[in-house]
Amino acid sequence: MARVCQVTGKVPMGGNKVSHSNIKTKRRFLPNLQKKRFYLVEEDKWITLKLSTNAMRTINKNGLLSVVKELRAQGEKI
Repeated sequence: MARVCQVTGKVPMGGNKVSHSNIKTKRRFLPNLQKKRFYLVEEDKWITLKLSTNAMRTINKNGLLSVVKELRAQGEKI
C-alpha cells in the first residue's frame, strides 16, 4: 500500500537533511500513518482505514459517518 492518508491525502514530501557542517543530502518526510479499524454502526460492519493522526482528529470532530460519506463521494472504495 502507498503511504497516503485516505482521508486527508497526505503523502511523503521531500527535503534536505542538513548536517552540522551544513552539508545537504536528500531525505523524505513521511506522514504519521496508522492503520485503524472503526465500527460503522449504520452499516453494521468494521472498516479499516489508513489514516494520519490528523485525520483521526477529524473523525473525532466530524463523526465517522460524515467522513465515510465524503470519501465515497470522492470515489474511494470503503
